[in-house]
Amino acid sequence: MPDRFLTSRTALVTGSTSGIGLAIACGLGAAGARVAISGLGTPEQIDTALNAVRNAGAVEVRHFDADLREPERIEAMMAAIADWSPLDVLVNNAGIQHAAPIAEMPAQKWNDILAINLSSAFHTMRLAMPVMAARGYGRVINIASVHGLVASVNKAPYVASKFGIVGLSKVAALEYAACGDRTSGGVTVNCVCPGWVETALIEPQIDARRAGLGIAATRDDGVRALLGEKQPSLRMSLPEDIASLVLWLCRREAHNVTGASFPIDGAWTAQ
Repeated sequence: MPDRFLTSRTALVTGSTSGIGLAIACGLGAAGARVAISGLGTPEQIDTALNAVRNAGAVEVRHFDADLREPERIEAMMAAIADWSPLDVLVNNAGIQHAAPIAEMPAQKWNDILAINLSSAFHTMRLAMPVMAARGYGRVINIASVHGLVASVNKAPYVASKFGIVGLSKVAALEYAACGDRTSGGVTVNCVCPGWVETALIEPQIDARRAGLGIAATRDDGVRALLGEKQPSLRMSLPEDIASLVLWLCRREAHNVTGASFPIDGAWTAQ
């Protein structure tokens, strides 16, 4: 029997029509939350995501659309969600990436990555957190990255955005640390910093590494070759692994866990 500890709570997960975000939305739904999802996709993909969260156990689930590059669109989305139900849990997961050396990075890519990966989180947080403070309970979990803790070449805007969201989260944690109490659960802000996560987007890279190893190589050989450069565990996390940590951070007993960044990176950042 799942622990429905989020019954009567409402959560928003951005970037939740697939991958890590969808796993988090499903986990929150299984814990009893009413879930707002937001993200790109065809009508069929969005319906599939809604059904997945509903089938996981969400009391109610709706899709709210917004271009996260535009503050006005974010404000409209947050107002629509507030009319539906005040937010208790905010998971900023939406993100994009483009790899190129700094000198070759298109300026528009820099602007878009910073807008979606960092500025959109600022806007959702500034609109959601005062209501959380008034209610004495709130959870903001920002899905950063191992690249919010260490850098890699050819990823300047992505790394800048993820370092930025770690810093933003620390400031918000300080500002809201005294809100609520142990009984209400308080208001906390934390980052989860995944390394390699097994999603459909990674499969082409695995296939390429496997092909380079020869005809006898297995998919696991391809995974180990891909991760060997960075992640000592040589195994990926699953989206559900990330969701499990997000869920724990939502629990009342996590009231004093705030301003932290949690790497799930197979010892990448321990090196």
